[in-house]
Formats: sequence, C-alpha cells, structure tokens
Amino acid sequence: MAQSASPLSAGSLTQLTLSLLAIVALIVAVSWALKRLKLAGPRGRGEIAVIDELALGPRERVLLLKVGESQVLIGVGAGGVVALTPLATPIVIKPAAGPPPFADRLREFMKRPGSPV
Repeated sequence: MAQSASPLSAGSLTQLTLSLLAIVALIVAVSWALKRLKLAGPRGRGEIAVIDELALGPRERVLLLKVGESQVLIGVGAGGVVALTPLATPIVIKPAAGPPPFADRLREFMKRPGSPV
C-alpha cells in the first residue's frame, strides 16, 4: 500500500510557501507595470485633472493640469513641484488615434503581394 503524504510535511509547506511568494511577486509585477505604463485608471475625477504630460528625464516631467476652467503648467522633479505658469488660453488636446481595428489590418495584409490568398 502507498502511504499518502501528510499535508503538513516539509515538502508540502515548501511548495505552499513558494506558490504564495510567486503569487505576491506576480501582483507586485503587474501593479508596477500598470504604474509604469500609466494604465492604472483615470488621472482626475473632479475639478483637478492631469490633461497631458511630457517626460523630460527619468524623474523630471512637465504636467498640464486642468484646475476648474483654467489650465496650469507645472514641473515635477526630484526637487519637488514648481508651478511654471497658468495658461491664458486653454490648450485643446486632440485624442490620439488608436491602432486600426483588426479587420482593417487583416484586409491590408491580404492585399499585399505574395499573401497566401
């Protein structure tokens, strides 16, 4: 008869610990990636919102903020936040064109010379 392993054996506890560490590492990696790629969600909900930003270096950025009905340009860096200037005329940001839909890309691929069809 084969004897079943106890759920509290050293091998089981080691496997459980490694599995939990892998899950925690995955959560940390996904949250870091979302923060790094700025996919974490909306940047502003009320009267203050980030309209656009420009990275000047690894830690320096210029942000365009909407505060009520006006816009303010600020600099953010290792030394802190510096108000650069309030803008007299608001800047209108045009939404960036997203990638073409899959069907359009497929049609484009199929029209190329040497395509399988």
